Amino acid sequence: MKKPLLLLLLVFCLTSLSAQDITGDWFGTLNVQGFKLPLVFHIKTTDTVTTVKMDSPSQKAYGIHASTARFESDTLHVGLKSLGASYTGFFDGTLFTGTFTQLGNSFPLELYPELQEEEPLKRPQEPQPPFPYATEEVEFQNNTAMIKLAGTLSIPQGEGPFPAVVLISGSGPQDRDETLMGHKPFLLIADYLTRKGIAVLRYDDRGVGDSKGFFSLADSADFATDVAAALAYLKTRPEINEQQLGLIGHSEGGLIAPLVANKTEDVAFMVLLAGPGVPGDQLLLEQEALIARASGASEEAIKTAQSRNKALFYLVSQFENKEALAKVLEDQINAFIDEEERVDFPQEMNRETYVKQQANQLANPWMMYFIKHNPAFVLESVTCPVLALNGSNDLQVSAAQNLPAIEAALKAGGNTQVTIKEFDGLNHLFQESATGAPSEYGEIEQTMAPIVLETITSWILKQTEE
Repeated sequence: MKKPLLLLLLVFCLTSLSAQDITGDWFGTLNVQGFKLPLVFHIKTTDTVTTVKMDSPSQKAYGIHASTARFESDTLHVGLKSLGASYTGFFDGTLFTGTFTQLGNSFPLELYPELQEEEPLKRPQEPQPPFPYATEEVEFQNNTAMIKLAGTLSIPQGEGPFPAVVLISGSGPQDRDETLMGHKPFLLIADYLTRKGIAVLRYDDRGVGDSKGFFSLADSADFATDVAAALAYLKTRPEINEQQLGLIGHSEGGLIAPLVANKTEDVAFMVLLAGPGVPGDQLLLEQEALIARASGASEEAIKTAQSRNKALFYLVSQFENKEALAKVLEDQINAFIDEEERVDFPQEMNRETYVKQQANQLANPWMMYFIKHNPAFVLESVTCPVLALNGSNDLQVSAAQNLPAIEAALKAGGNTQVTIKEFDGLNHLFQESATGAPSEYGEIEQTMAPIVLETITSWILKQTEE
């Protein structure tokens, strides 16, 4: 479910500065397991204070606050307390050469006074205008959360009304294209389906892009109300056949879609792309083991990590109050640290800060809901036709673990309109892959295997035949 940890954004306050003038805009790119994250530092100095604002353009995030820094002996030291991260860079009069560290992981980061030209990513499948269909920027209201969401509605050529789908993104804040490492899978799906006569609504997650609200305060059940609002909006459009509305959910979106389908009769069909079929704690443990193994971790290390995370996940399952949970988690994490002969904490972070950060990552609304949630209980009540797809190389949502569970739950509830398919060699993004490791996502030029697009489309057209 979760993608590799990406940088959050902040504003640095530099408490001291050496004689060298570093005022100006500084550009760099973090490469995190294949993820390229451009950063821009805007440094301003006065006689008494120097501040730095950092932008992450690809995340549409600009100027967010933070901790301490100093510039001494031509070296810039920045502590990012809220992130559990730090940056140390040597200034040679032209550029900074240094290391960005977060949660024990270190990445080279050079900062240049000018934007460095990079070879454009090759994404041959990305749709390019002009399009043989209409697109419209739309807004719709979630009356449950009292927020406005923004997206794009693609409408086929010809006379409607047309069948339509809502695309539901995976975990983490996603834009309407589900943009990841230069890939735009939702743009590709929308283009492919609309050319075949199926309207598509895709939207920015709450708090992302042009959508309002606060992403960090929401869990999967909250996101389900956003999807319900999208369906309600489609029913207001005369071009759309309100009897032929469907959902396509990727990753966490495959968990959210059944939540919506069980609360409304508006969902005529549903496509689950790498959707979960087992409880969240089981999925996370399997995900951890698969990715660690692919990264070369020893079986002993995996076993230890699994044992400790099982204990932490169990604690999460026992609490409703996040403050009380955080305190218990801190005690348990401290106990794990005491068992170690030596623990190297991330730079600029002491034991107390590290423990609190780890506890807070588990004691947040989204994670508490996800760990406790069992998709099978929801799937048993789904009565509409379901297409569930996954790839054999998916290390984030294992096909072997989740597809049988999805099928069993649907059939246990009496649903006979179930199609399950596993694609050999495809990863979590449904790319043709060598290992399935997340580090490959950005290196692969393909956004989504054509066989998957065709499978989704032909199945939907079959469901909407009149």
